[in-house]
Amino acid sequence: MVKKDLSVEFLGVHFENPFCLSSSPVGNCYEMCAKCYDAGWGGIVFKTIGPADFLIDEVSPRFDALTKEGTPFVGFKNMEQIAEHSLEENLADLRKLKENYPDKVLIASIMGPTEKDWEELARLVTEAGADMIEMNLSCPQMTSHAMGSDVGTNPELCKKFCQAVKRGSSLPMMAKMTPNITDMVPVAQACLEGGADGIAAINTIKSICNVDLNRKIGLPIINGKSSVSGYSGKAVKPVALRFVQQLRDGIPGVPISGIGGIETWEDAAEFLLLGATTLQITTAVMQYGYRIVEDLKNGLEHYMEEQGVDSLMDLVGAANGNMIPAENLDRDYVVYPEFDNDKCIGCGRCYISCFDGAHQAITWDDEKRRPSCDHDKCVGCHLCVLVCPVRAIGKGEIVMKPGRKGSPEEKAV
Repeated sequence: MVKKDLSVEFLGVHFENPFCLSSSPVGNCYEMCAKCYDAGWGGIVFKTIGPADFLIDEVSPRFDALTKEGTPFVGFKNMEQIAEHSLEENLADLRKLKENYPDKVLIASIMGPTEKDWEELARLVTEAGADMIEMNLSCPQMTSHAMGSDVGTNPELCKKFCQAVKRGSSLPMMAKMTPNITDMVPVAQACLEGGADGIAAINTIKSICNVDLNRKIGLPIINGKSSVSGYSGKAVKPVALRFVQQLRDGIPGVPISGIGGIETWEDAAEFLLLGATTLQITTAVMQYGYRIVEDLKNGLEHYMEEQGVDSLMDLVGAANGNMIPAENLDRDYVVYPEFDNDKCIGCGRCYISCFDGAHQAITWDDEKRRPSCDHDKCVGCHLCVLVCPVRAIGKGEIVMKPGRKGSPEEKAV
């Protein structure tokens, strides 16, 4: 049995492993969080706590999912707001969790409409025993424009709210960013200037998942109407990874808690390699339950063994240097596809996709039902590799473009 050190240090706090519940329906009360701790998660970001006088009144139903072919859960739409329990109940749950699980990391997510609210909430969750604070500056389904993702696009306001939290608490604090913005770096930088110690990214993406074609209403339907709200799940992972990379590029060394579409240990490793230290998960838990943490930990341990790494911290940011501006990429060569006729099932997917969506570079033998590549037309885009259902196409011959210097043997692909 492979055993590796999965512990990480994040904002001065020790986590036994990087996996945390993100602030969401999966960590909404003491019973849920206790079960999560017992299952072996490294930490919990308790569902966002708001001011005592802020009423949460939810709609029903409030979830929707994007599907594709045989996959029932590509993406997930969530119209749920912050914690619906009273401030007193939430603080009591925090105290009880810390009392019964003193060695587990407890992160309080807070949100308020005014500087006074942010400061007071920070003081209260600190007194309740939280180890860290996460500022929710980015929830896309709040009914108040003074709270949520509209705030997260305003650097000046984010800085003021961060300063308010620091007045109310000396705990390490991270600011949770909205992806509903072109460039996250200026807002993140403003948060750090306001006192944030790190960044959490990303929150959900504003979305309309599906539309009922007969009733002509977005889903889910609430009394004949619907609304734009947050999108999460596997489908948002590419967007989340992009923002994590851009944060590390724009603010070198910034501590990041990565969020967005993490379902497998491979997803987790990708976030770590691009600079995240802790990893927050919601949608996969809603689909599969807290038990997934065992697979996540086991997979990471085996990956560390394969990579010859003893500490998980050695992986954090290891891929950042290999992400460069598009204009700096090597454009001097072409990698032609290579066909494995023994694996090929003769479906013709590669031929159709290349002809209708690429460069008409695949020829088709009707009698043998086998493809081949016309190098005079092929540009090495590898669409055929991606559409092949049995992975019968791979990387083949490397050829330098006419007039370009260098040799194929020097190219890493």
